[in-house]
Amino acid sequence: MPQRYFTELAYNGTRYCGWQVQPNGITVQEDLEKALSLLSREHIQLTGAGRTDSGVHASYFVAHFDAENEELDRPEFLRKLNGFLGSDIIIFSISKVAPEAHARFSAISRTYHYFINLRKDPFKHEISVFMNRQFDVELMNQACQVLFDYIDFTSFSKLHTDVKTNNCRIYQAEWKQSGHELVFTIKADRFLRNMVRAIVGTLLEVGLHKIDIAGVRKIIENKDRGAAGVSVPAHGLFLADIEYPEHIFKKPSQPCTS
Repeated sequence: MPQRYFTELAYNGTRYCGWQVQPNGITVQEDLEKALSLLSREHIQLTGAGRTDSGVHASYFVAHFDAENEELDRPEFLRKLNGFLGSDIIIFSISKVAPEAHARFSAISRTYHYFINLRKDPFKHEISVFMNRQFDVELMNQACQVLFDYIDFTSFSKLHTDVKTNNCRIYQAEWKQSGHELVFTIKADRFLRNMVRAIVGTLLEVGLHKIDIAGVRKIIENKDRGAAGVSVPAHGLFLADIEYPEHIFKKPSQPCTS
C-alpha cells in the first residue's frame, strides 16, 4: 500500500499561473510534481490544500501525495528536492501521515494576508500593492466586524464557480498599519474563489468613505457580486497558514529548510 505524505512549502507566485496544473501556463503544482517524480523515480501527483490564482503567493502551503517509496521523508531527499527546484519555491518538510489525511478536506482553517504599501517601494513591488491614498483604518476595522455576522458570502465570490455552497465561517478579519505598510489578515474555515481580494476591495472603499457600514451589510445581504468592490490585484495576496486537527497533521516545530 502506498505511503501518504504531507509536504509543507512556500512559493513566490509571480511567474506562476497559480498552484493548480493547467494547460496554458506554468504552475507551482506542475514544477513540484516534475521534481518529485524525477527524484523519487515514480509518478507523483499532488493534491493541494487549495488553489491560489495567478500571481498569488503562499508563505505557507500544504500538499499531499502518495508514493511507494517509504524513505521520502529523509533529510537527504529534502535537500535534493530543494536543490532541484527553482529559487521561488522552498519545501519546508515532508512527513508521513495516515492514509485518510487530506491536504484540502482535512484542513479546518486557512489564513490569508494582503499587503499594501502606502509609499512606493521598489523592493516590494512584486509582493505588495502600492496605493498612494489615505485610508480610514479604524472605519475599515469596524466594517470587518460586520463579516462575523454572516456565513453566505456570495457577494464576494467569483461568478459561475462549481462549488455547492457559498457559506464560510470567518474567524478573524482585521487591518493593521505599521508605518507605510497596511496589512489585512483574514482567517476562515474555507474561502470562495476571489473572496479575499473582493473583500479587500470592498473594505478599501469603506476606508475611502465611499461605502459606509450599513452599505457593507447591504452588499452581503443582496448576494450580488456586482455591488461589492473591485477585486484588488493578485500580487499583494499571500496564503499564510493552514490548520489541521493534531491527529491528522502536527506541524514540525522546526521545519527543515537546508
